[in-house]
Parts: sequence; C-alpha cells; structure tokens
Amino acid sequence: MQLLFATVVLCCCVNGLLGVGRLQSVSVSGRLICDGRPAAGVKVKMYEKEFFLDRKMAEVYTDVNGIFTVTGRKREISTIDPKVNVYHKCNYMGLCYKKFGITIPDDYITWGNVPERTYDIGTLNLANKYTGTTTDCLN
Repeated sequence: MQLLFATVVLCCCVNGLLGVGRLQSVSVSGRLICDGRPAAGVKVKMYEKEFFLDRKMAEVYTDVNGIFTVTGRKREISTIDPKVNVYHKCNYMGLCYKKFGITIPDDYITWGNVPERTYDIGTLNLANKYTGTTTDCLN
C-alpha cells in the first residue's frame, strides 16, 4: 500500500516538473441568476479533480449580466477530470459562501492549448437547491 502511494505521488511530481503528459484544455460558459435577476460578481473556479487535492485551473467572476466563460488547461498523463465550482450568497446572509460543483463531461476536453468547443451549463438560478451544496469559507 505504501509503495502504491509513493508511486502515485512520484508520478504526480514528475508530471508537473518535467511536463510529461499531454496538454488538455476545457471551456465552460453559463449565466447565473438569483431570483430572476443577474447574479453579478459571482466567483466561478475551474478545478482538475485529483486523488488528494483538486488543482485550480482558472478563476473568473460573472459580469453584470451574470454571464461567465472560464477556460482552463493542464498537462496530464491521463484524461483530466474537470469541474466548476460556483461560490455565491444568493438568499444567504452567512459569513461564508454557498458552494456547489458541476462536473464537465469528457466530450468537452480537447487535446491541446485551445478548447474546440465550450460546455454551456445554461442559466442556473442560484436560489435553487443543488445536490452537494456546501458552505465554504476558504474559497
């Protein structure tokens, strides 16, 4: 078990240091609203899901209309496993932020620096309850 753990850690380090693997990219767009009004200034982060800790690929904020596009890239031996996290305070007065994640389908991952197409999540109302929603103070 310790040998397997050491091998996984070593592979991750070699991958990052030596540039081993293929460059992959992904793009996601959408519109966020809160009770029918644009959710401006909402933080959207793209992560690559890793075994231990997810690695941030990109971060954007929604514009005045609640619209965003986030594009990330990462060099990886295997196919990347991207997700987008949304951090908001729609109908929430707590000190921290509500957070939910959206996994990006493999069909939208492109080999290379520039994504060939964009995954459109559509318009999401942040007032709705989404599966896996948590509270995040350290985003």
